Amino acid sequence: MTSLTDLLPRHADPAAPLVTYYDDRTGERVELSAVTLANWVAKTSGFLADELEVEPGARLRIGLPTHWLRPVWLLSAWSVGAVVVDHDALIGLSGPELRADEPVRLAASLRPLGARFAEPPQGFVDIALEVPGQPDVFVALDPPVEESPALDVSGLVLTHRELAATTEPEAGRVLVVEPSLVEEARLLVAALKGSGSLVLVSGADDDAVERIAHQERATRTDVA
Repeated sequence: MTSLTDLLPRHADPAAPLVTYYDDRTGERVELSAVTLANWVAKTSGFLADELEVEPGARLRIGLPTHWLRPVWLLSAWSVGAVVVDHDALIGLSGPELRADEPVRLAASLRPLGARFAEPPQGFVDIALEVPGQPDVFVALDPPVEESPALDVSGLVLTHRELAATTEPEAGRVLVVEPSLVEEARLLVAALKGSGSLVLVSGADDDAVERIAHQERATRTDVA
């Protein structure tokens, strides 16, 4: 392994679900195979590198709730050598509440199908207008390496190597309800290392979670 992003192309079944997202409040369900996730990561990485000129070591805050876009942005940040942080960031990605005070402010509407904001978000770049038109292939000019920083969140600082080394591979289908960003990063890396898959659930009570777990043939994990 050179970096965490090397794990994505190695997923054993590129067409199988890798990330499935449920919002039980709206009924939204999004399923991303390894191929589809890689396509979103390529486009988002291209936007970061080519449009925003993000350089290795740049600090990027992902201020999104549980959503299928979070794994995309985690992998995209790592692809361009950026470190995902919760403080002192150059770039801040906000959800529809538009909360960010970084020099570069991005926003996701979180509407179904990755739709744009109904009205332009004042002071923010709407990623739904910028990312889909990017190329389907991304090749980093200065790719991250094992010792590149990956996370600096809640006092936890990890390089690509450290995050991979401290995460056990997961071959199964794991369901998790509204994990923290760090928890989600670990679960994502575990699924990539073990060719498993991840079901992210938001806005569901226990009965709904059990129903979704049964539908998706997934095992629920409760993360601390």
